[in-house]
Amino acid sequence: MEDIVLPRVKLPRPDWLRIRVAPGDERDKVRKLMSRLKLHTVCASAQCPNLCECFHHSTATYLIMGNACTRNCKFCAVPHSSHPEPLDAGEPERVAEASAELGLKFVVVTCVTRDDLPDGGAAHFAATVKALKARIPDVKVEVLVSDLHANREHIKTVLDSGPTVFNHNIETVERLSSSIRSVATYRRTLEVLKIASELAQDKIPVKSGLMVGLGETDEEVEATLRDLRAAGVSIVTIGQYLPPSDTHWPLQRYVTPEKFDEWAQYARELGFKQVASAPLVRSSYRAGELANHGC
Repeated sequence: MEDIVLPRVKLPRPDWLRIRVAPGDERDKVRKLMSRLKLHTVCASAQCPNLCECFHHSTATYLIMGNACTRNCKFCAVPHSSHPEPLDAGEPERVAEASAELGLKFVVVTCVTRDDLPDGGAAHFAATVKALKARIPDVKVEVLVSDLHANREHIKTVLDSGPTVFNHNIETVERLSSSIRSVATYRRTLEVLKIASELAQDKIPVKSGLMVGLGETDEEVEATLRDLRAAGVSIVTIGQYLPPSDTHWPLQRYVTPEKFDEWAQYARELGFKQVASAPLVRSSYRAGELANHGC
């Protein structure tokens, strides 16, 4: 399939995407803590628009296994490297230490994709979940994993560590997937989600998310929601794509809040237990609220 090339147009940002910066020093507290413990957050690495809000509430999504991804997706701001640094064996304990210092009860852990590792980093994910549970006995942990090459044993390794939620994003609709994503495919993502759902046996909710504004149609969004539900996904997020730079995939439209509401209603009608659909929604945004109502 040939890559899709879309025009790069300048669209004025609508009022509903104005981001309010919360006052206070919690942002600096989180930043300094991550720096001291040599940890990364996807909030900063991926330039999330909700960074100020989440840091103000002393929450962050950890980015483990380094700060360089072996893939180079056209929508993502995380740095790319074909030769990332070796895994840091002490990282899981530092994630647990940081979470304890912040007083977190719900922790989201995601990763750069590590195609250089035989298990894609599954064991490191499991070690991080176990370290968190050992340090904070009543903690809940959402894991947002790479596709782990759709390997059943690797997915099982992560699930066996006992996360509260298993998340893997589909990112976009099928027609655009191969042009926007690097190595990952739409069908492989569905396979990962289906395997996770089968292994979890309703004990661990399976979650996924997609961005809109990349050139998809409304009908394609609905088709993606149907595919996710058929794969066993019970929690879904839909948010507005915002290009990290002029060299990333070009923005094609700003979706109105009303349309996000329509998709949310459609997703609930399909049987999703929890839906977050709004312009500034991101995969891990207010993840604890979704998990607490979706489990």
